[in-house]
Amino acid sequence: MGRISISCLLPASWHFSISPVGCPRILNTTLRQIVVIGILAAAVSLLYYSLVVIRNKYGRAYRDKRFHRYLARVTDTEATDTNNPNLNYGIVVDCGSSGSRIFVYCWPRHNGNPHDLLDIKQMRDKTRKPVVMKIKPGISEFASSPEKVSDYISPLLSFAAEHVPRAKHKETPLYILCTAGMRILPESQQKAILEDLLTDIPVHFDFLFSDSHAEVISGKQEGVYAWIGINFVLGRFEHTDDEDEAIVEVHVPGSENKEAIFRKRTVGILDMGGVSTQIAYEVPKTVSFASSQQEEVAKNLLAEFNLGCDAHQTEHVYRVYVATFLGFGGNAARQRYEDSLFTSTVLKNRLLGKQTGLTSDSPYLDPCLPLDAQDEIQQNGQIMYLRGTGDFNLCREIIQPFMNKTNETQTSLNGVYQPAVHFQNSEFYGFSEFYYCTEDVLRMGGDYNAAKFTKAAKDYCATKWSVLRERFDRGLYASHADLHRLKYQCFKSAWMYEVFHSGFSFPASYSNLKTALQVYDKEVQWTLGAILYRTRFLPLRDIQQENFRGSHSHWRSFSFVYNHYLFFVCFLIVLLSILLYLLRLRRIHRRMLHNSSATSLWIEEGLPPQKIAGPL
Repeated sequence: MGRISISCLLPASWHFSISPVGCPRILNTTLRQIVVIGILAAAVSLLYYSLVVIRNKYGRAYRDKRFHRYLARVTDTEATDTNNPNLNYGIVVDCGSSGSRIFVYCWPRHNGNPHDLLDIKQMRDKTRKPVVMKIKPGISEFASSPEKVSDYISPLLSFAAEHVPRAKHKETPLYILCTAGMRILPESQQKAILEDLLTDIPVHFDFLFSDSHAEVISGKQEGVYAWIGINFVLGRFEHTDDEDEAIVEVHVPGSENKEAIFRKRTVGILDMGGVSTQIAYEVPKTVSFASSQQEEVAKNLLAEFNLGCDAHQTEHVYRVYVATFLGFGGNAARQRYEDSLFTSTVLKNRLLGKQTGLTSDSPYLDPCLPLDAQDEIQQNGQIMYLRGTGDFNLCREIIQPFMNKTNETQTSLNGVYQPAVHFQNSEFYGFSEFYYCTEDVLRMGGDYNAAKFTKAAKDYCATKWSVLRERFDRGLYASHADLHRLKYQCFKSAWMYEVFHSGFSFPASYSNLKTALQVYDKEVQWTLGAILYRTRFLPLRDIQQENFRGSHSHWRSFSFVYNHYLFFVCFLIVLLSILLYLLRLRRIHRRMLHNSSATSLWIEEGLPPQKIAGPL
């Protein structure tokens, strides 16, 4: 009959066997043997459980980071628990040219790790809608009557006061940041408007509102805030040891003599609106300049800032290039193009005695309009008639001079300085017109491919206008696409392509551009970056409070992974001790067996057994 024997490292007397017929003879073992075997089984089980926990928490979390971020954004849509005493709040008012919007943000207590940023989210009401309110007109409309500004903005602040718990008002920072509309006002009018806000708001509201909380921000600041907001939502400021995450080598500003650090690669942003185009991206390495004039210009385009709460820590120090180009938005570019077209055609008609574009029977043939599409340009009481020929390549060729490129190195649109982009290790997101051009009609938003985009744009331009209208009537395009989009899609496709590849010098083979309208199903405002930057020192308060409570808080500041490393060290020490104890028992047992066998041998030979020397 077969029998399975189990001895392993255990002493020979602990040997037991399992018979397929009868019950295992482990039941005959001593209590001590059962206890030791139970300890070993528990230790192995605990080790296996710990490995599973670590693997699930870190391995899968890092490998499936996209899914982790997806789950995180699902929780972002939950209603904010205003009964939670550990939640903090912040308010940002975006005073734009056409109106003002208020955004309310919230975040839990800082985790105590100075390497982490605040976990800021947009506050949501009981119906799970973002706490946002907009009013019109823009604040710049009160330039001639600044005393009315406080009354104008009061409904926004009352709206926020209703949502933020009353007990939190005095510790809730309020920021009123004015953009484009206010920038064009004289400094005296700007100051009068801000003075009225700083004087009246503290009288009626208890929010934390100091002199530095109301200001007119520059286009550069607005671009930096937008860059911060996008990268924060994408999790690019988080620290990770995951090998799958893209990283970059960074020479931290102000520490040129120190070694470079490696951290997560951030994304650049491209935003083409109706009037202007903006680009912003991190410059990870120290930049060089072709001339002293270029260096002077670069100072106004490069922003260096620390997002961390500790000014001495450099892991959150970033150097970001931000440039805004007025007149390079989609609609403004079309207007510039039409103005040039009108002027040059009128001049040619005078010189050559022609009537091109003066009547609908002899229209100007515009390669930037879809085939057979008709359009008109009206200037100074005159009308110029256009008819499209749908030639995408010719359209690109005609609009190239509008990039205003120069022969100087490291320049982009209008000859403006642009530091080199590491195309092999970079990633960009294109918003607004970059998304509309690729998605609304061509239906290829998302990952950008220059060859596929060019082919789709060529096909669209060469399609007869009547066919395009038929497709529009059948609802084959995006729901918000209108006839204006259809008519100027050919021009805007060519303009977007030229700005990206000729203006900003991205190669046609570049494959790391994603065009998007939203990030994680929500529109990311620059105000998120503003609140994140302006509250960056708040974690110091929580960290100091934790340290004040006692030395035990030191351990809470360690991350979860360090605690597990410590646990593993302790566990291995205990396991090694058990094994050494078992080996010692086995050695003692063998010595006892040896002595026993020696005694038996003396008895068999008729001799008295030798005495074993005992301890002195």
